[in-house]
Amino acid sequence: MATPASVRYLEHELTVYRRLWRSSLVSSFLSPVLFLAAIGGTVGKSIDRHGVGHFGGATYIEWLAPGLMAANAMQVAIQECFHPVLGGFKWTRTFIGAAATPLEPAHIITGKLTWVGLRSLLISSAYLLVAAVFGAVTHAGAVWAVPVAALTGLAFAAPAAAWAATRDRDDSFSSIQRFAVLPLFLFSGAFFPISQLPVAVRPIAYVLPLWHGVVLCRAVALGHAGGWAALGHVLVLAAYTAAGAVAAMWAFDRRLHS
Repeated sequence: MATPASVRYLEHELTVYRRLWRSSLVSSFLSPVLFLAAIGGTVGKSIDRHGVGHFGGATYIEWLAPGLMAANAMQVAIQECFHPVLGGFKWTRTFIGAAATPLEPAHIITGKLTWVGLRSLLISSAYLLVAAVFGAVTHAGAVWAVPVAALTGLAFAAPAAAWAATRDRDDSFSSIQRFAVLPLFLFSGAFFPISQLPVAVRPIAYVLPLWHGVVLCRAVALGHAGGWAALGHVLVLAAYTAAGAVAAMWAFDRRLHS
């Protein structure tokens, strides 16, 4: 009983993952291989060859890889918190069973978000390893991009879990993926600088957390991180995570006690 209650729910997630890690391992490495080979290895070479691929002294693939790491962490975190959270209430009823034990709703959501953070760390570590194989890692500080990407994932996971906990159907999930997550993935600076977007659109990217995660991952990976700007990016990501976690705790408590 000395084990923290939230860790007890985390043990459940780890137990499930112990049976699934082999299948997820393939996708963890396949995604960065495909992106870096298709974009960084072909388009990137074309950009570099024409003399426009040096972003702050880096080649395009070196510039691209850390941004994709943050964007991929966002996608993985949302996937872990949409259908799995709704299913925990409605289909598998895992949360219902956990709430029948001494675990409180706050313990359950804390354990769930801790698992998402660990999952994001694993995925981002795989991304960094693949990037190193492709020659996209040139600075020792790139290892710090992994926790930054995990924090980026949590900035989306917590609000996603809060939303999913209030749903009775999964109809909205595909719409969010199509009209919110995909545009964020494409237009938050992972593939090209935000300065190339129309002036009226840029403030939207600046306000949302993915841009902050992309910029910070890229800064630490290229050895440019430091000062108040980096701290500001961390605070924005932490604020989104904290606000989402509070909303998720409220949603879990309301649903489990209804």
